[in-house]
Amino acid sequence: MIAEKMKGMVANSSAIRAMFEEGNRLAKLYGRENVFDFSLGNPNVEAPEAVKEALISIVKEEAPLELHGYTNSNAGYEEVRQAVAESLNERFQTEFSAENILMTVGAAGGLNVILKTLINPQEEVIVFAPYFGEYRSYTSNVDGVLVEISPDTETFQPKLTEFAEKITPKTKAVIVNTPNNPTGVVYSEKTIRKMARILEEKQKEYGTEIYLISDEPYRELAFDGVEVPYLTKYYKNTIVAYSYSKSLSLPGERIGYLVIPSEVADSCDVIAAAGVANRILGFVNAPTLLQKVVAKCIREKTDLTYYNRNRETLYEGLRQCGFSCIKPQGAFYLFVKSPIEDEKAFCEAAKRYNILLVPGSSFGCPGYVRIAYCVAYETIIGALPRFQELAKQYFQR
Repeated sequence: MIAEKMKGMVANSSAIRAMFEEGNRLAKLYGRENVFDFSLGNPNVEAPEAVKEALISIVKEEAPLELHGYTNSNAGYEEVRQAVAESLNERFQTEFSAENILMTVGAAGGLNVILKTLINPQEEVIVFAPYFGEYRSYTSNVDGVLVEISPDTETFQPKLTEFAEKITPKTKAVIVNTPNNPTGVVYSEKTIRKMARILEEKQKEYGTEIYLISDEPYRELAFDGVEVPYLTKYYKNTIVAYSYSKSLSLPGERIGYLVIPSEVADSCDVIAAAGVANRILGFVNAPTLLQKVVAKCIREKTDLTYYNRNRETLYEGLRQCGFSCIKPQGAFYLFVKSPIEDEKAFCEAAKRYNILLVPGSSFGCPGYVRIAYCVAYETIIGALPRFQELAKQYFQR
């Protein structure tokens, strides 16, 4: 018998992963080139050449016992953390040091670490729909209560009036994700300033500390010159979870970090507890080889021209088919309005054309579907005629 909590998690296991597995099944039947799988946010851009060079040089030059052993601190190598801090300071005019950085097993590992650090049973974690569905599991892992803010389907900016109304004395954390998965929307500086003001007022009203957790795996994937605000500059109780999965195309390597600024309430205790949480959650420390790799590649960037071509081609192609979608400013997703109320039925209809989409209900926003365009350009070109055929079922011509 499995744990009661796990029964629910298994029943609601990731629709994204399930659709990805369906793609593998269809590929065996029809050939990979005839299946148009837009389900998984798995980068199709190769890691920069510098990553390969760093891997080779580190393995050749460093002593194996030191390279592959535990780090002295659960937070990671001090020189790596210092390199991350200096890079952030240069880019965002912050004042971090190594002690403010904790290397993690990706942003997902970082989120689990910081929630373990902060959340007591029945304390509340606020999220803005649509949101990455795993936030439900991460919050449940620490016996917290997830509180959803309903989506503004015109702009997909957070509904701040509802946000202010739903903050309670039990609110301990707020998770934001910008650029956003699944919409690709970047939360504006105006939005962030208003959010920070609300949080400050509520902290004073309730005499509590509310932590803003910024989940940032897509920070570097922003188009058309759009600026992504760095949230620690707007609200002192901000903690950042970052991943190199998308920025360096290293999703399987599971490497990222947490930023816990000294301005955060009880920062010394939070930093110490996060290091312990990193250990007791079973991560122990972030992968040692990859820590050293990202330190060497701290200035490397993903080629956005590839994703931008995919974005423009798919967005315009779907609009010509009759589909409705806000144009994404970042990440590599389109969030498309389903032509029927039941978006799961629409996803099933798309499967008949070997098109794999993820229902918006997985992100707390039914009536929409997510399309991950981090695929080969040829996949998009091949899929557009299938989308045209699919559209004929719903739109008058």
